[in-house]
Amino acid sequence: MLAVLKRNAEDVSLHTAKLIAGAIRRKPALRLGMATGNTMVGVYRELVQMHREEGLDFSRVVTFNLDEYLGVDANHPGSLRHFMDEHFFTKVNLAPANIHAPDGTIRGGYEEYCAGYEKAIREAGGIDVQLLGIGRNGHIGFNEPTSSLGSRTRLKVLGDETIADNYKLFGTIGDVPKCAITVGIGTILECKRILLLATGDAKADAVMKAIEGPVTSAVPASALQHHPDVTFILDEGAAARLSQKEYYRRVLEMTERLTPERLS
Repeated sequence: MLAVLKRNAEDVSLHTAKLIAGAIRRKPALRLGMATGNTMVGVYRELVQMHREEGLDFSRVVTFNLDEYLGVDANHPGSLRHFMDEHFFTKVNLAPANIHAPDGTIRGGYEEYCAGYEKAIREAGGIDVQLLGIGRNGHIGFNEPTSSLGSRTRLKVLGDETIADNYKLFGTIGDVPKCAITVGIGTILECKRILLLATGDAKADAVMKAIEGPVTSAVPASALQHHPDVTFILDEGAAARLSQKEYYRRVLEMTERLTPERLS
């Protein structure tokens, strides 16, 4: 596990975008796992700029979104597909057939549908790079605390804290969907490389528990300690509670000297 400490959210976004751009240039048909949320807005803005100004080519990239609210169609302003369309999908040259996202409008047959999403990931060859955010309660995707660390794509009831954090997308807390389709923790752990972004003081406790605490279903992100290639990209606020910040800085410096292409 590697922790990259940056000064602010803008630096986190730029660093992450450079990592993704480098991965695409090395492998044009990259399979990219997508995440949503405020932390991702800057990343997608940087990638769009690289596409427009540097010719970063997404024509062969295949994407899989982590999650979607159940009962919400793609045109709803609160839907996660709408977020992706607004910030990324419609601004780069992704082939529509290469975009995969859970369908929040399905009615019934949930287990079969979720198994089909898992199958699509496998048939694509698995996910090369997975973007993740982290919730204040340590969730990744919509895998709330007590989620099985071996879980697969499934329906998940949202916790009160997650609902409270997302109510602005729907107007009132009462209008926030109570359930979502989410890729599971076990599926996430099968991705070849994981980039987890966190910014701001509100995420500091969750970040500390995920990196330095025990692996526990009470903090779903702690399962990432078992993954061989995870990078936490943090600003000063999100890293504030880490007890080993200077150690992470030294590890990063050594890694950059030994394998600079991995972090370019």
